[in-house]
Amino acid sequence: MPKLPVVSGKDCVKALQRAGFVVSRQSGSHVIMKRENPKARADVPNHKEIRHGTLRAILKQAGLTVEEFMNLLD
Repeated sequence: MPKLPVVSGKDCVKALQRAGFVVSRQSGSHVIMKRENPKARADVPNHKEIRHGTLRAILKQAGLTVEEFMNLLD
């Protein structure tokens, strides 16, 4: 399994938007993103740096692998 990159909340939101997610709403410092097909929801903390465990949980919610997410970052 490849190493997780160090990303900010802003970069994570941009990558998820490329994967078909849209910003549904924001609750405090967390951006709630949704995708209709396939149906998924991801909660992204809008922090300068997202911890590895948190990023792994976001990818699991989004149904993405680390490789897919890294390709979306480019």
